[in-house]
Amino acid sequence: MLRLQKSARNEFKSSDFRRMKKQVARILTVRREREIEEGIGKRLSRKLDRQWKKSIVVRPPPSLKKLQEEEAAEEAAEAAKSA
Repeated sequence: MLRLQKSARNEFKSSDFRRMKKQVARILTVRREREIEEGIGKRLSRKLDRQWKKSIVVRPPPSLKKLQEEEAAEEAAEAAKSA
C-alpha cells in the first residue's frame, strides 16, 4: 500500500517504510522462533514456505472484475446486434 501511495504521489510519511519493514522483520522472527521450538529445521522451513506461497491464489480487485463484466456485456450486446 505504501508503494502505491508513493507511486501515485499521494501524501505519505517516509518513516512508514522503515516502520513497516521492521514490523515485517519482527513477524518473521517470531515465526522462525516458533518453528525452532517445534523442531522444524531451516531446510524444511523453506520448503514449507515455498509450498505456502504456491498455494496463494491471486484474485483481481472488485473494480477490475466489474470492468471485465461490463466489457463482456458490451461485447454480448454488439454480437446480438450483428446477429
